[in-house]
Amino acid sequence: MGRALRIEYPGAHYHVTSRGNERKDVFKSQKDREQFLSYLESSVNRYEAVIHAYCLMSNHYHLLLETPSGNLSKIMQHINGAYTNYFNMKRKRSGHLFQGRYKAIVIEADEYAQELSRYIHLNPVRANIVGKPEEYRWSSYLDYVGERKRPEWLETSLILDYFGKGEDRFGKYRGFVEELLGSENESPFSGVIASTILGSESFVYELTEKHIDGKQNDRELPAARKLMSKPSLQAIMEAVMDISNSSRVTKNASIYLCHKYSGAGLKEIGEKFGTKESAVSQASRRFAQALESDKGLLNQIEKVRKNLNI
Repeated sequence: MGRALRIEYPGAHYHVTSRGNERKDVFKSQKDREQFLSYLESSVNRYEAVIHAYCLMSNHYHLLLETPSGNLSKIMQHINGAYTNYFNMKRKRSGHLFQGRYKAIVIEADEYAQELSRYIHLNPVRANIVGKPEEYRWSSYLDYVGERKRPEWLETSLILDYFGKGEDRFGKYRGFVEELLGSENESPFSGVIASTILGSESFVYELTEKHIDGKQNDRELPAARKLMSKPSLQAIMEAVMDISNSSRVTKNASIYLCHKYSGAGLKEIGEKFGTKESAVSQASRRFAQALESDKGLLNQIEKVRKNLNI
């Protein structure tokens, strides 16, 4: 069975989650949560991890972390291993505490760090545990809005600096998070490529070129092949250029193929074509319907797919 790639390099940023085995609780008391936070602190001191945000739920946790030394595996082995040992000894149990491998998505920090911090801090609200994120003690939100003294091991400046340098940045960040209270919004992970990378086309291309080099183990190869086979937005647009004399047909064909095969998110595709995210979905859907009744156009698209190896 295939599994997600594990990409490690110095300076990488990740969204990391780990769930309890059989979705059982991994945090049963205040002491448990305090102990887990102590392992986050020791990962900073021992392995140079940079913890940007966190949220501890009952049966899972979220981290936004950075690895200046490119050693995610060692960091996570320390955090999950040490906590499992603590949990098992305390409760006189043995065996796995967490379900399989932790999930780590490499993110393009400049594009997604703010959004992911908001996603992490709103977890208790989405789970209907609290009405507002500041009512939940076991996340880094209170540190981001200045309602408690930030521990030295937690780094908030990467994200808060987007909101200015003065004291008012706490209020601006609060407003940023509260924008989504009571609303349903698309998950920031809808644009994840091969369950591994969240970022722009150029970011995905750069990581693929540098870090997907055929050295993956057998279980990671399907994900590696999937990632390496994604055509770029530009490659798709160039391949579609001559399928029709109509600029409208060419544009809609490009949008359809980019939406279906590039792996890029709606926002990135929309920016490429100068249109809104919702318009990308609509244009893609309408073009797919047109292909069902226009065999000539379908044949042209099949040629483009063949040229792009998709």
